[in-house]
Amino acid sequence: MALRLIYNVGRRHEKERVYRHMEPEYDDNEFRDRFRFTKNSLQFITDLIEPNLCRPTLRSHAIPAFTQVQLALRYFASGSPMRVIGDTMGYHISSISRAVMDVSSALCNISQDFIQWPETQQQKNKIRDGFYDVVHFPGVVGTIDGTHVRIQAPSGDNEYAFVNRKGFHSINVQGVCDHTGKFLNVVANWPGSCHDSFIFKTSNLGRYMETRHRGYDMDGVLLGDSGYPCKRYIVTPYLRPNSESQVRYNKAHVKTRAIVERCFGWWKRRFNILHGEIRTKPEKAVKIITACAVLHNIALKLREQMEDDNQEVNDVPVVRNHVDERRQVREHITRTYFS
Repeated sequence: MALRLIYNVGRRHEKERVYRHMEPEYDDNEFRDRFRFTKNSLQFITDLIEPNLCRPTLRSHAIPAFTQVQLALRYFASGSPMRVIGDTMGYHISSISRAVMDVSSALCNISQDFIQWPETQQQKNKIRDGFYDVVHFPGVVGTIDGTHVRIQAPSGDNEYAFVNRKGFHSINVQGVCDHTGKFLNVVANWPGSCHDSFIFKTSNLGRYMETRHRGYDMDGVLLGDSGYPCKRYIVTPYLRPNSESQVRYNKAHVKTRAIVERCFGWWKRRFNILHGEIRTKPEKAVKIITACAVLHNIALKLREQMEDDNQEVNDVPVVRNHVDERRQVREHITRTYFS
């Protein structure tokens, strides 16, 4: 006890930190343009993760949880370097870095509350009906694809593993979405050199579909491009269609699967950090990517405005090498619905 008292008396009392908060007052539209959420929505997000952001400190007063979320969202939305965010909003780059990673980690911790695979038959039927309304492709419970998010070249012996087929360093992100563009599943922990089919095969969703899929009538199918194998639970386009029914099937397949491509487009336009280069270590980049996926679903839940995607989608499916197997479901759909 005596030693503790001597230590406390001799310890220098640090001065309370005063932040230079330089952010002007924004109206609702300006606020949404800069943070991608309204003030009410930002408060909703803060309430979700505040227990993980507020922690005691002996050094100075901690940054309020609302401000931490605000700093992180500004970084996600703008894609600007952390130093620029700090200079703009009046915080040191170290404070920006801590806020971004703390908010990202907190959002990752609640990811299962917002990114969920449909479990009940009612949920699956609702998604199937939604996809069928697009171009009458039956039985679809999700569209799947991969997208690359650029990262800075990591240090270490495995740097080469992050170089993708386009020649830059990235994380290869697998996403599955429903008819509304909501993420049902996201896997963002594989380097850019990994193939889409490998990521799906080794994912929890891939193992779930392989072992627990009860058939087309009960659990429906996923739509994937030619980078995936054609199985009883995932159907791909015909590489060389040889009949009118197969041509009609391919056109319906491409137009329906385009929803996941538009979903990626919305996602990356909302959070420009995903368009540029995430300048962190890969393990931190993974958290940022996952956090942005959670925020995307929260934005849909809160009906936040989203620009429409005018991206053109080709009617010719992407051709990649793969081993095509178990085509019975695809043949059944083609004969039954597109003959």
